[in-house]
Amino acid sequence: MAHKAKFKVNWEIAGMRLDNFLVRQFPELSRSRSQKLVQEGLVKVNEMVAFKPSLILREGDLVEVTLPEPELPTLRPEPIPLQVLYEDDDLLAINKPRGMVVHPGAGVKSGTIVNALLAMSIPLSDISGHERLGIVHRLDKGTSGVMVIAKTNFAHLHLARQFAEHKVDKRYLAIVVGEPEFEHQVTVAPLMKHPESPEKFTVATNQNLRKSQAVDAVTEIWVRERFKGFALIEAKPITGRTHQIRVHLQHLGLPIVGDETYNGRTKAIKFARQIKRSDLIQTIQAIKGQALHAWKLTFVHPKNEKPITIETQLPDDMESLLKLFTLY
Repeated sequence: MAHKAKFKVNWEIAGMRLDNFLVRQFPELSRSRSQKLVQEGLVKVNEMVAFKPSLILREGDLVEVTLPEPELPTLRPEPIPLQVLYEDDDLLAINKPRGMVVHPGAGVKSGTIVNALLAMSIPLSDISGHERLGIVHRLDKGTSGVMVIAKTNFAHLHLARQFAEHKVDKRYLAIVVGEPEFEHQVTVAPLMKHPESPEKFTVATNQNLRKSQAVDAVTEIWVRERFKGFALIEAKPITGRTHQIRVHLQHLGLPIVGDETYNGRTKAIKFARQIKRSDLIQTIQAIKGQALHAWKLTFVHPKNEKPITIETQLPDDMESLLKLFTLY
């Protein structure tokens, strides 16, 4: 049965957006879920359905909310082994394997990190909905590395706020094709949806900016090791945009090895053929995704508010590639 609640807006709340008000009244709701409630016509203000989450409330307004019965979980626990890097009562940190999707989505209902977490019989936050239990942030399917999972809603909200405010120090290691002309630099290049390929992103320019809305994107980059035709890069995304590191490195002429979306696989194999290294070609082809690894994450613990750093080693496929570079 749906749950209904009524609230009268007092002077302290006046001036607040409707979606923010709902989050304040129902801490278990994320802002996106509160916005969805409004858009589905489940919120009334002064007995009129309010369809705008941005509606500004006034003192004396009467807000009526209908909370639908929670959806029953449809996901199955799957005994997929996950490497646990850290665990306590509030959170869990894992080493996400390359090729694994974080949570169910269009066409994907099994084999995800969430399915694996359900099989671990541990508490998981449910703020983001039953298909994203515990999920505070994501890594691309083809990216490996450290992911932090929230066990409680309190931990989820605390961690999510840190990610949203860019207070989490995220460090990635990437093997790129090309020889960088710098040792360290900060790349400031806004991103936008690719005008011809909706699954891709691109750096916004004066020529293509009119076709889409761009968002700021900043990445700090260091060269860790140099090889003939390749390099090991450390990247710190200052902002957290989708595909940010991958697009910025491609923009610099340094696509990530194995990255089919941004030309990294084709360019890497082409170079390996030029130097006639069949073993290098085979190793590149064995990387199912991009040679990008989230190797270190630093954040403030939700409970004791002390900094915590979690690291993990490079995956075997990237280690194998680096060893091959030293042989020519």
